[in-house]
Parts: sequence; structure tokens; C-alpha cells
Amino acid sequence: MLPIRDHNPSGRTPYVVYALMAANLLFFLSYVGVMDDPRQINRIFFDYALIPARASDGVALYTYVTSMFMHGGWLHLAGNLLFLWIFGDNMEDEMGHLGFLIFYLASGIGAAFLHVLGAPGSIVPMVGASGAIAGVMGGYLLLFPKARVDILLILIIYFRVFAIPAYVMLGVWLGMQFIGGLGANPDEGGVAYWAHTGGFFVGLVLSIPLWLKLGGPAFWHKTHGHPPHPEHEYSFSPSRIPKVPRK
Repeated sequence: MLPIRDHNPSGRTPYVVYALMAANLLFFLSYVGVMDDPRQINRIFFDYALIPARASDGVALYTYVTSMFMHGGWLHLAGNLLFLWIFGDNMEDEMGHLGFLIFYLASGIGAAFLHVLGAPGSIVPMVGASGAIAGVMGGYLLLFPKARVDILLILIIYFRVFAIPAYVMLGVWLGMQFIGGLGANPDEGGVAYWAHTGGFFVGLVLSIPLWLKLGGPAFWHKTHGHPPHPEHEYSFSPSRIPKVPRK
């Protein structure tokens, strides 16, 4: 179940979202050429990725930020940029450019801190913007729970795009992170499920002051749980699949 877009264009150009997407891409391009060289890539990850054991000792604390702009591969990068593009513009629209940037970085740092807290002795480096973007998703859920999000459902050979409320899509995503975290061992690498979960709740909590400023439940009543802009309607045309005659 992959989100591909929402129906909620923002009221202003999301310059910070675009800048963050570009920064993540450029940082990845700066070292992707040496990913097949264990010596060089291990050195880069040691210098810029977040290693909980080092952070617990107060060493290289700048990696709380630099690790947010690193990724382990093209799919990792593409997935994060897709989620940031879908959910980030409306949050930037409500928070303003500077406010959204601070919110994004705070969510990422908070997610990384919770990851370190959960595995303080781990020497496995953590990279990725997922924690910060999870924070964006948490804020999106609070502000726009009923916004429509188009998802691509893939069941082996069955493909279909349809719209569901944001609270369903984000709730399923959060549940998957929680379940994945229960069976994950942070000392063995893999997906940082608890960083995702922690980032989601950090972003949700950080969004509460804005939500209250907008009116709290009255904001939901006024906007019906959608961003305060007209929805964009997408049209779908069925593909023509030729019939194969049976003998």
C-alpha cells in the first residue's frame, strides 16, 4: 500500500520542502559513487551517520542532523522523498517556511534521540530522513485527519489506485512501524522502526500548539478535517486490456 499523492494543493509554494528534497538528493549523490568501496563508505558513515554508542557518550552530536540527510540506497531515498513531497507542502503552508524547517529538524532530532535512548550501546549506524518525515506525517494526521490520499494497492498481480482518508493511511503505516519494532533488534541493523514511531509522535506533539492556535476541534469542524483549500480532483480512465481467445 503505497501513497502516491494527496488531493490537497497548498496555498503557497513549499520552498522548504523542495530545498530539503534537494539537500537529501545532493548529499546522497556526494557519496553514492563510493558505496561499493567498503573502506570509503564505512568512513563516511562513521563520520556522518548517527551511531548510538558514540552519541550516548556525547561524541559527534552533529550526526543527529547530518544522519537525516544520508540514505542507504536509491529506494530508501526515493521512498522518503515521496512521503515528504506528499505530506510536507500542507504542513509548510500552515507553519510558514521557517516554522516548518524548525519543525522538520526538531522531529528528526527527536526521533534520533529516541532511537539512541532505545539502543544506547548499538554500534550500527542509523541514516535517513524517515524520522523527520514521520514527524511531518504525525503533524499532518493531527491537522488534516480526513484529507484524501491516493494509494496504490499492490496484491501480487492486482493493481489499483484509490483515495482513502489520511487517518486510515497514516494509522496503518504507524501500526506497521509498531509491529515491526516489536520484532526488530537494533543491534543487527535493518529498519529503525522505533525512530519512525518516535518521530511520528514527536511531530504530532510539536504540532499541538499550531492546532490549538488554529482553533483545535473548531479547526476540524471548520475544515472538516481537510486542508483549508479546495481539493484537487483526479480522473482515472480504465486501461484497455486485450482479451486472449481461449482454445
